[in-house]
Amino acid sequence: MLVLSGIAIVILGFALRLNPLAVVAVAGIVTGLAGGSSLTGVIESFGRAFAENRYVGIVWLVLPVIGLLERAGLRERVQALITALHEVTTARVLLAYLLLRQITSALGLNALFGQAQMIRPLIAPMAEAAEEQHGPIAAATRMQIRAYAAATDNIGLFFGEDVFIAIGSVLLMKGFLEQSGYSVAPLDLARWAIPTALAAFVIHGARLLLLGRRLKSARAQAR
Repeated sequence: MLVLSGIAIVILGFALRLNPLAVVAVAGIVTGLAGGSSLTGVIESFGRAFAENRYVGIVWLVLPVIGLLERAGLRERVQALITALHEVTTARVLLAYLLLRQITSALGLNALFGQAQMIRPLIAPMAEAAEEQHGPIAAATRMQIRAYAAATDNIGLFFGEDVFIAIGSVLLMKGFLEQSGYSVAPLDLARWAIPTALAAFVIHGARLLLLGRRLKSARAQAR
């Protein structure tokens, strides 16, 4: 049970609003030591993981491209497109993206979308423009829509990627179960992630529909 102490450290650290990187690093070290590894072995594991996943830094190459596209009017073009589609609502935009995000994540295409690549330059402006069809929106409403857009990406990715058999989380669970004496194929783990992904889509989809109803009610009261 001491191996699970890292989870308690993560929860406590986030609750105290400490530096997330430091919290995760300390939790990883404590978990490794509790699992019987030496401090040197834990640090070696950190270094090996960093060296094997250097491609994560590619996202920094995407940011300048996104900045150039925004400067060229990407957000304005997207907002104009949504404004021309009168049947599009904020909830429908986010629901469509949630479905797309989960499907692509289940296929292992995690880097295809994301906060920097899609949410900020495209999805959030589209969701805002759908609401602006009914008139100017308050700053608080705009921030709420952006928050829901960001949450939609996180939920779609988190619950969709476990359906892909070669994702790190599935392989981690497989390794942990094998150490405990249980032999489970990655395909079986991925299959059992499907009900969770469907439940996440239904629950967050309901939240998005409730958001749409609240926005509609707020517009009616403003009139």
